[in-house]
Amino acid sequence: MDDSGKPRAGEEWDFAGWGTATRISNLDTAGLAVSRLDQPRRHTLGTWSSTAICGNDITSSCLYVSALCAAQAGVYAPVALLLVAVVLFLFRKVYAEVGSALPLNGGTYTVLLNTTNKSMAAGAACLTLLSYIATAVISAGEAMHYAHNLWPRLDVFWATLGLLSLFAGLNIVGISESAVVALGIFVAHLATLTVLCATGALVVAQDPSLLAANWAVPSSRGLSHALFFGFAAAMLGISGFESSANFIEEQKSGVFPKTLRNMWIAVTIFNPLISLLSLGLLPLGEIEQVPPDLLARMGEHSAGPWLRYAVSVDAVLVLSGAVLTSFVGVTGLVRRMGLDRCLPQFLLRENRWRGTNHWIILLFLGVCCAILATTRGQVSLLAGVYTLSFLSVMALFAVGNLLLKVRRARLPRDHRASWTTVIVALGAVLLGLLGNVLLDPAYVRVFLVYFVAVGAAVAVMFLRLHLLRAVLFAVRSVSEKVLATSRWVQESVRAKMDEINARAVVYFAKGDDPAELNRAALYVLQNEQTNRLQVVFVYAREEEVPPALADHLREIDRLYPRLRIDFVTVHGVFGPELIEALSRSLGVPKNYMFIGTPGDHFPHRIEDLGGVRLILG
Repeated sequence: MDDSGKPRAGEEWDFAGWGTATRISNLDTAGLAVSRLDQPRRHTLGTWSSTAICGNDITSSCLYVSALCAAQAGVYAPVALLLVAVVLFLFRKVYAEVGSALPLNGGTYTVLLNTTNKSMAAGAACLTLLSYIATAVISAGEAMHYAHNLWPRLDVFWATLGLLSLFAGLNIVGISESAVVALGIFVAHLATLTVLCATGALVVAQDPSLLAANWAVPSSRGLSHALFFGFAAAMLGISGFESSANFIEEQKSGVFPKTLRNMWIAVTIFNPLISLLSLGLLPLGEIEQVPPDLLARMGEHSAGPWLRYAVSVDAVLVLSGAVLTSFVGVTGLVRRMGLDRCLPQFLLRENRWRGTNHWIILLFLGVCCAILATTRGQVSLLAGVYTLSFLSVMALFAVGNLLLKVRRARLPRDHRASWTTVIVALGAVLLGLLGNVLLDPAYVRVFLVYFVAVGAAVAVMFLRLHLLRAVLFAVRSVSEKVLATSRWVQESVRAKMDEINARAVVYFAKGDDPAELNRAALYVLQNEQTNRLQVVFVYAREEEVPPALADHLREIDRLYPRLRIDFVTVHGVFGPELIEALSRSLGVPKNYMFIGTPGDHFPHRIEDLGGVRLILG
């Protein structure tokens, strides 16, 4: 240390200052309403509305997955699609366990944020964002291609832009209103598929000769090759299953597991059945050419032109519903990332008219339109991005479940997936990922280009202190020549850094174990952009305050000069009301308040604490 008592190493503005000790004994919690961290108008969607929002996405796969699978598996396509349904059954349990333990928006991002670190969670969020971008652009483009078949004068490019803008407007109006639209589309889609399957089954039952002829066609590939690559292609048939976890807070209590069940039932019934019926209605060679209007052709063969027309109209509607799902899912995810300062804070602004996050919706619309323009409407170029990002998100969610079992084993949950279930599900997704890479290695190159572009935006938020330091040092290097200008720039940058660092975080200590306290300090240093940690101990009686706690914190404070540790004792009873009152008193948001993993006898559920984060096992 120098004569002033400050560390010699580093710049003066790098030293956070020595910590203080504060005692709060008059915190008023009586009758205090507990605010919600994310989506204050939450728990509004019932089972069918929630199922419709994500169901439109996953059931739209019926329009293309049968042909994609048949191109690789031939007559074994129905078997491959049944195998995928088995995998999805396993993922029902994987998602249900995580959703009951951490019923918070964000999906894969949230589970990794609470089991690993913020960087890992942000990487998973980038994959999810890529998946939503690709889903919105591809679904909107394909919907307008179907509409073009119905009305040849339609300009597909401008119609796609119009469709994206329409659903952006619906989401700005509000999720409940959007859910009504989604439910209408979903019911119409299921009705159309039911009619198609019923009429197709009747035709095949009356004349099964084409089905027998297709099964008799000799395969140029072996059974294992056909099933492996057919399974990889069929995995696209469950894209959209992850969407429900990204808006779980908008769903009423107990609805989330039901949405998982309903999506699984729809996929298990329709995907293999449509694939089997296609073999009885169309020649195998025609199916293997992957026609974009396979179901429309099936409709014409089974019931005539009217059903072909009905299926085409349904395709336009359900693909439009998948666009809506992307807007709903990305809004929940980006809002959560903004609250955790992984993305700029202006995205969290809500309009006064409907209370929706218009900047998130408009920015997502802008990105989708920009990609549509740069690809000149050739949205098939995004197929690799769509495939790899979706499968990666599914794999990371299974990894998050495993980490939840290991690192947060004491966290209460209503559903549990066995280790075998999670590992088999993870292995199946990794096989599907490998198969898709082998099918078209060019997918990887396109995927990496888009992933780096999205990741760069998040990386800037994580590296902004380092970037600001770089700016400061660059300005200092030329300060002798432009002293007056550089002084203004330095002060501006310092003020911004002070603003970022001044945002304190709170850790609720359970005792005076120096190892646990040290781990909490290290977590803040490694994961949070702040130089202030407030360690809070809540006590009911004076003698409950550990006598050595203040001394241990003083020692840890001096171990880390860049972190200022304040000690605060609070008289009261730990619970949601105390957390709310303390958040308002200290000016610290509840998502920057941390606790260790609670035990089985913990009297509160984690979601009732208003966003408090788990950082220690």
